[in-house]
Amino acid sequence: MNNNLTLRKAVITDVKTIHQFLLEASAEGLLLPRPLSDLYNHVREFFVFDDRTNGWIAGCSALSVIWEDIAEVRSLFVRKDCRKQGLGDKLVEACIEEAASFGLNKIFTLTYQEDFFSQAGFKVIKKEVLPNKIWADCINCAKFPDCDEIAMLRELNK
Repeated sequence: MNNNLTLRKAVITDVKTIHQFLLEASAEGLLLPRPLSDLYNHVREFFVFDDRTNGWIAGCSALSVIWEDIAEVRSLFVRKDCRKQGLGDKLVEACIEEAASFGLNKIFTLTYQEDFFSQAGFKVIKKEVLPNKIWADCINCAKFPDCDEIAMLRELNK
């Protein structure tokens, strides 16, 4: 891994870069896009890998608390030129650690990257076992109600 990279919580000045990352990932079919206004509203949920030397961001992820015992890993992205260095693993691990620090029991993701999340300890589940609260964002999705993402869950503290 590049020694110039630091994992940190996102700040307001990171939002436009995060938005560009998510647009790029959406164009690649890796994840669903999020509106810029939504990212400003949820900037506190994001982690970023910051390249201190060059002043750019290498990747991002977000942890969204959904209910009293469950959170979602979302908006995971690593720049193409920074992939295969373990950054995605570290971004997901940061989300898992934060969820555990909040006392949450479960963490899930809706993804197209089943193999990646399987390696992080997530297991495929039926979407129906997730609480209805998670579907609030789905109503505005272009793929609603025909979602093709894979639901995956990891139990914490077990």
